[in-house]
Amino acid sequence: MHEIHADAGSIKLIIHDDEDTPIEFVRLLLCTVFGKSEREAFEFTARLEDGAEKVVCGPYPAPVASALLEAARQSIDAAGHGLLITSEAVTAKGGCDLCGEPTTNKEIELPGTAACLCDNCLFVVRQASEEITGDRFKFVCVALDWHFAGIPQNQLVTRSRQFPGHMRADVQVAIDKLFASPLHFFGIHEEYRYETLAFAALWKQGRNAPTIAAPQYHDVDIGEAQPVKCLHNGLWLCRAGELRYAILVSSHREYEREAALRIEMAVPVGAEGDALVQRSFAELEAAVHAARSYRGKILSLEGGAEYRGRSRGITVHRLLTVGRDEVVLPGQTLKLLDRNAVDFVCNREALRKLGQSTRKGILLYGPPGTGKTHTIRYLATNLPGHTTLIITAEQIGLLGAYMNLARLLQPTMVVIEDVDLIARDREEMGSCEEPLLNKLLNEMDGLKEDADILFVLTTNRPGQLESALAGRPGRIDQAIEVPLPDEVGRSKLVRLYGKGLSLNATLIEETVRRTGGVSAAFIKELMRRIAQASILRDGGSTVEVADLDEALDDMLFTGGRLNVKLLGGAQKMAD
Repeated sequence: MHEIHADAGSIKLIIHDDEDTPIEFVRLLLCTVFGKSEREAFEFTARLEDGAEKVVCGPYPAPVASALLEAARQSIDAAGHGLLITSEAVTAKGGCDLCGEPTTNKEIELPGTAACLCDNCLFVVRQASEEITGDRFKFVCVALDWHFAGIPQNQLVTRSRQFPGHMRADVQVAIDKLFASPLHFFGIHEEYRYETLAFAALWKQGRNAPTIAAPQYHDVDIGEAQPVKCLHNGLWLCRAGELRYAILVSSHREYEREAALRIEMAVPVGAEGDALVQRSFAELEAAVHAARSYRGKILSLEGGAEYRGRSRGITVHRLLTVGRDEVVLPGQTLKLLDRNAVDFVCNREALRKLGQSTRKGILLYGPPGTGKTHTIRYLATNLPGHTTLIITAEQIGLLGAYMNLARLLQPTMVVIEDVDLIARDREEMGSCEEPLLNKLLNEMDGLKEDADILFVLTTNRPGQLESALAGRPGRIDQAIEVPLPDEVGRSKLVRLYGKGLSLNATLIEETVRRTGGVSAAFIKELMRRIAQASILRDGGSTVEVADLDEALDDMLFTGGRLNVKLLGGAQKMAD
């Protein structure tokens, strides 16, 4: 260590790295002697840990530098270390620490030092921050200090928006477009995933200061050949002209609720920054309302295991298109369905011009296994431009989220299967069930008359439906019975489900004759049993009456009455 003369001008103190002095001691010395904050001390020593041979403190006036050097010497000697600190004169005399020009700017923090800069040099520093490679930064707060050099934190303002987590695919597409050319982009390591990451936390100092990490993405399935690569969190450092700003994407977490997607912008105080924020958020909101990722698809909110690892809030169902000729219903029933669903949605615009409501409720009812779910698949794959939302009875607690999605993705078809499980007569309800029914009724009543939303409800027990749901127009506008198949229907079903088998006309007629009163589901299973019997007999080349006999015996007699009911057999066969 060298002595410093009082008239030496400005002095820099240089701490040299060695292999013997513990880094914790250097950090303590920077805080207790040189007055560095905990964050600054960590940044200085991080540079030493990353291989730098020295770090610079100052510049200081010569008397101050001399006093600091003496205090550092005493601390080093007392600890018994050999840490080397040298001094070096600064050639610029007064004014800007870089160019020497007069300046009224206050001292600003830069990585590795503090400096007083003139406006021209401040501009150079900001430009230099754009040239620094991202791997030079370790702590997020340091990257922010460089980016906003010369702008005090109290002259920055942040604004945020939150979007539903299940819409992250559409938000991600908008983010990628809006912030396509940042000066720097970083992922952030979150030590505590249960907290919401915000700019206030990014400027945190000390041992737990957020660090820069590799960006983390999650593949989200949207029903296309390629998933959308959605960011877990990220920080964009950007510039629009001379205006510097930053964007933070993170998750807003609340206990037992879906995590929302949070977007926060930090800009300098003033009209220019405010206009940028308003413009950016308007573009993001427009992208979400356009909702191109999920529009026109068959969806349900995530509720179970996802073994492909791509679900994140919304599950996209890939259903094969069901043609009209594959819907085996009595002719009048099929015409009624087409008039109240397919024709209705095609004529919506004309109805709207005549001042008529464009929302509608349809109830499909009938015994189990008659084809209500199959009919829904026909509608879901044939209603032009419609998004279908499938709600099971156990998911009715998510009805609010489903209805928000239905309004966003209009035109939509909202399907609630087995609605009798939540819409039974109030006198038969428990205290926990009635709020669910009220929620359903309120959602159906609360839709605007011009909402392009079609409700399709199904039930096996229409007699048990609450009268408030079934007896009031505007909630259910058309009830359609899906009956057990008649003789013509059974003949079509045998051909449909046995299309891969070698069936002759005689066998088809015999099958139809012996299945009176059964459901469509029963016939589907019957044809599988016949195929199995044929395979065991001659590899599936032919089908004989014996195969039919064996299949019917297993399904209707050997298995007992319970088996008949489970398979959708005729009631008289089960009794």
